[in-house]
Amino acid sequence: MTDTALTEAAATPGSKSEQAYQAVKARIVEGTYTPGYRLVLGSIAKDLGFSVVPVREAIRRLEAEGLVTFERNVGATVAGIDPTEYLYTMQTLSIVEGAATALSAPLIDAAAIARARAVNQDMRDCLDHFDPVRFTQLNQDFHSVLFEHCPNPHILDLVHRGWNRLASLRSSTFRFVPGRARDSVEEHENLLRLIESGADAEQIEKAARLHRSATLDAYLAQTNH
Repeated sequence: MTDTALTEAAATPGSKSEQAYQAVKARIVEGTYTPGYRLVLGSIAKDLGFSVVPVREAIRRLEAEGLVTFERNVGATVAGIDPTEYLYTMQTLSIVEGAATALSAPLIDAAAIARARAVNQDMRDCLDHFDPVRFTQLNQDFHSVLFEHCPNPHILDLVHRGWNRLASLRSSTFRFVPGRARDSVEEHENLLRLIESGADAEQIEKAARLHRSATLDAYLAQTNH
């Protein structure tokens, strides 16, 4: 079977290869499989109740995405997080997401504002028993409401690429800087108020950009990069 055929077979919805892929990827993203963790095909297959074949296909897909590395005499291991790549991704995302939010603002209606505010309340509720993975998912849900109406498809594509890159880096930043979460929730409310008040695009873009860069700054300060 060619690599193309293998990829198509592995990506078939509901297939064992797809199930194995989703299961292993989730464990990597959630931190169950940490950087450097050795992915033993037989053990994973037994755990999932599959044969080794679909697990091997899943690992190949994850290797192509950069989540897994393969070393001779070691086998497949979970890839490490590249702090430089994270820095560049966050810097880029702060610019394009800020622009997308500003362009979306005039198109965001009261229903969308209410939806975003409800998500932000869930984030606020999450602070008491902090779960960085859930908080990060809610954070993406919140921002998606704000940038999803962006009329420029090229900018919107860059935003989605940035979020996907963060996911591939397993970057739940709030795992490293949980104290940043409370400030983030307040900044979300400030963004919503700006949009509700009809603030100009430049003001909204700046607030969105600084919100993203503040999280990056907190991470860099915490990790001494």
